[in-house]
Amino acid sequence: MRRYLHLIVFLILTSSLTLAQQPKKPTSSEIFESIKKLNFLGSVLYVAAHPDDENTRLISYMSNEIKARTAYLSLTRGDGGQNLVGPEIRELLGVIRTQELLAARRTDGGEQLFTRANDFGYSKHPEETLAIWNKEEVLSDVVLAIRKFKPDVIINRFDHRSPGSTHGHHTSSAMLSIEAFDLVGDKNSYPKQLSSVDTWQPKRLFFNTSWWFYGSQENFEKADKTNLLQIDTGVYFPSSGLSNPEIAALSRSQHKSQGFGSTGSRGSQIEYIELIKGDLPVNKDNLFEGIDTSWNRVEGGKVIGDILHAVQNQYDFKNPSASIPELLRAYKAIQDLNDTHWKTIKTNEIKGIIAACAGLYLEASSNTNHTAAGSSVDLNIEVINRSNSDITLNTIINPNGIQIDKHLKLDNNTSYEFKETLKINNNQDVSTPYWLTKKGSLGMYTVTDKSLIGKPERPSALNVTFNLNIESVNISYTKPIVYKTNDPVKGEVYKPFEIIPEASAKISERVIILDADAPREIEIIVKAGRNNLEGYIQIEHPDDWSVFPQKQKISIANRGQEQPLTFTVIPPKTQSEGFLKPVVHVGEQVYSKELIEIDYDHIPFQTVLLPSESKIVRLDIQKRGKNIGYIEGAGDVVPESLRQIGYNVTIIKPEDISSETLNRFDAIVLGIRAYNTVEALKFKQQLLFDYVAQGGNMIVQYNTNRRLIVDNIAPYDLKLSRDRVTDEFAEVTLLASNHEILNYPNKITTKDFEGWTQERGLYFPDQWADEFTPVLSMHDKDETPKSGSLLVAKYGKGHYIYTGLSFFREFPAGVSGAYRLFANMLSLGKNNIN
Repeated sequence: MRRYLHLIVFLILTSSLTLAQQPKKPTSSEIFESIKKLNFLGSVLYVAAHPDDENTRLISYMSNEIKARTAYLSLTRGDGGQNLVGPEIRELLGVIRTQELLAARRTDGGEQLFTRANDFGYSKHPEETLAIWNKEEVLSDVVLAIRKFKPDVIINRFDHRSPGSTHGHHTSSAMLSIEAFDLVGDKNSYPKQLSSVDTWQPKRLFFNTSWWFYGSQENFEKADKTNLLQIDTGVYFPSSGLSNPEIAALSRSQHKSQGFGSTGSRGSQIEYIELIKGDLPVNKDNLFEGIDTSWNRVEGGKVIGDILHAVQNQYDFKNPSASIPELLRAYKAIQDLNDTHWKTIKTNEIKGIIAACAGLYLEASSNTNHTAAGSSVDLNIEVINRSNSDITLNTIINPNGIQIDKHLKLDNNTSYEFKETLKINNNQDVSTPYWLTKKGSLGMYTVTDKSLIGKPERPSALNVTFNLNIESVNISYTKPIVYKTNDPVKGEVYKPFEIIPEASAKISERVIILDADAPREIEIIVKAGRNNLEGYIQIEHPDDWSVFPQKQKISIANRGQEQPLTFTVIPPKTQSEGFLKPVVHVGEQVYSKELIEIDYDHIPFQTVLLPSESKIVRLDIQKRGKNIGYIEGAGDVVPESLRQIGYNVTIIKPEDISSETLNRFDAIVLGIRAYNTVEALKFKQQLLFDYVAQGGNMIVQYNTNRRLIVDNIAPYDLKLSRDRVTDEFAEVTLLASNHEILNYPNKITTKDFEGWTQERGLYFPDQWADEFTPVLSMHDKDETPKSGSLLVAKYGKGHYIYTGLSFFREFPAGVSGAYRLFANMLSLGKNNIN
């Protein structure tokens, strides 16, 4: 796949290097496609609510076929979704999905923008969405994004006219886009923005419709299409050997945490867009009709267009460097433009093209991937010119603004390497996602630096600038410092060079559950961000808990090393909960953050600083049975959570499922979406049902009603729906108050549903056989009661339980009632009651 990505990404030639990504080395064909894009001055903004909402076919088509500057504005970072690649949820999942969006845009050639809206989870109506988001702030961010990006055309993914019929976030994204369309050109709307951006008025706004929004293909065929444009996005790109839908599939497949791997297609593929605002093009084959997308668009642009069209027509695929003299002429002319918007965009583009034509390789790499403020690191700087162009490296400027004179002529294909030492400023900010530095609300992130609003990530502050003279023209290139190493399997691996605190600490367990008043040893891990770290650590704790010893000494010799420390926690006699917070003292400085590392192959390595704390719960809980078999699904922390309350949990691989294996366990639990993601279960289902019939206890956690890999997820009829209860405070009614599952070994009351987070549950069944007993009822405001959240059926000698309750969210939050209820589910049939 990496080879294909290298072939298809045309918008890679700007002077900035994506953090932690291996440097792009464009082919001759890619350079040519970039020159064509250089000659197009038009923009398209696609708008939706979440990562993976975007139509990658349209984004790729606009970028790679039309050559328009194309961006996706995702109102959220997808924090409220599920994670199929690991245990991260909420803020950390938002970090992963942000990077997946950036990977998708690197694939389809688009750019990525955001607002400060927090994906708080599923919302059933835009009224709720906009109340939780703070409509005025999100609308301000949408207006700002449009004023900054200056799109000629806006395309909404969702229909603004259908509130309540789909995800409230989806409808809200369209509603806000339409409202912003009428505000962006008004200087009285959000006037404070005008100190950094100008007003702007897009030409037209569309809704990316399809037969799905009409209810059926038949309805769509009958619909009035007067205001619709149709676009055949199935074009083929000989320069890459791929069709546009194949590129779009590769882009969509970057959303790995959502399980959106896609197979590319070939041939004609029609997309429809419906005009919502602006004028309808007379020529429906030209989205940009009436918009000058040539260099004539800007004053003084004609001469630039004449030069660049000649470059395009005379381009030598065997010798791209032959284009450099004329590209330099165009570069100088661009610097004289008064239009700062297009001047900035096209300067970055043409600089990247010039560098690519010359085969320029400019890199500054550190000997470590992280250090603390005030430390020193060694840099290796590499420069090479792989052309016959006359190029001189005049100076290098390090991140502190110190100029290093070189005046070195770069001979063709001769590598030059320099060693430098960089002293990091004492006040250098730590590296962490900018939207997580301050505590936000349920619906909004707090961003104190207003210049960062809308950016996918914080621009690198640690850059090296290379000042070159190319054929008597001075051009500078700025590159972020990176860390480069060699992996025995992967080969060359890049990571970002990041600033971390001189000390950070974490508790090994995010949630600590104690089911008795006996002391528990816990491990604290302190990480050094610099050499020779000395200090001590204390643990803040609730007043009715005790921690021994009160403090311990820290002594770490080398940067990046960790020191484990063991403390004893003594709980109170009765049920209680609170937080443990490690605090590290180094001289006069106090550190209370945890350094979290996110390391997946499909996204750049990420470090995140969050407050270091673990929820600690003295839980009044009883259990029956001890040994639990767990069949993993889409990824969750349920096994670790069950171990917290004393269960022996064994992960069972699908291929190891057998009667002999299953019979060793008191209960078998299937992870979330196991019947959506574990293909092998279709061949093991009868073995699981036989286990239940012989006296076993089987618990199936939620699955979606799409892409089920089995015909029957239960031994009796059971039909999944999209029913869900999104209000975590929704009243819960105990339908089967006398049922064993609510009484033994723990008495479950409505109090056990207090403190739940994000939601009650999702994808509840709405039809089931008489053998099932519905245990609970709940519903969101103005909806009918939903009784499918917890269903129990006796099957043979055992019990089958299906639950859509969101235990996978409640366990990491340390919700006491969720643990007590799950213990009852595991104990079912083992309570020795009449």
